[in-house]
Amino acid sequence: MMTSLFSQFDSPWFLNLPLAALALLIPWKIFISNHVSWSGTRNASLLNWMFQTLASQVWQPMSTWRGSQWVVLFASLMLMLMTLNLIGLFPYTFTPTTQLSMNLGLAIPLWLGTVIYGFRNHPTIALAHLCPEGAPAPLIPMLVLVETLSIFMRPLALGLRLTANLTAGHLLMHLISSAALSLSAISNLLGGVILILLILLTLLEMAVALIQGYVFAILVTLYLDENL
Repeated sequence: MMTSLFSQFDSPWFLNLPLAALALLIPWKIFISNHVSWSGTRNASLLNWMFQTLASQVWQPMSTWRGSQWVVLFASLMLMLMTLNLIGLFPYTFTPTTQLSMNLGLAIPLWLGTVIYGFRNHPTIALAHLCPEGAPAPLIPMLVLVETLSIFMRPLALGLRLTANLTAGHLLMHLISSAALSLSAISNLLGGVILILLILLTLLEMAVALIQGYVFAILVTLYLDENL
């Protein structure tokens, strides 16, 4: 029994083992593995079409061919986040992407990899981003400080955006479902109206789950494009 609204976001445990790891692994069983016996089937074709679509979305922000080696990584990241977000909308499931620790665990290494890649391969261009061209000389130290802080805030913004949007949606669904259950005992009409609102909100949250996975991956792609 939940003690508060936010207790639904606590990671469940079973036999002293966190089930968050299980929640990360099970969704991948939905997708078909690359096996010869599955080649040419409708499900395999659907999966290939979906992955090619995600890969094309990741490729679009890239301004140079050097980003091609990162396309598979970011397309897989987008597919993973979309799957986890959607699976978490089902009853009796756990959404790992509502945990700030996990989202930061994804955002920080990816952001740090793009920064290190830029400074290792193009140090001059990477340093040039810290100061806009034509800036007045007295403002250069302040601009460098502001740009440095904005760069270091990027992984925090990525993790907080994903966590806040999913957490707010789950809380709103919980509140409306509780209201529908309470009002149904008073009036069937009010309960029905709230139930319709809950269904519409669920559809909206499904769209939000897909959009947030897309936004997370695309923003990391844009950060990489700055350092290519």
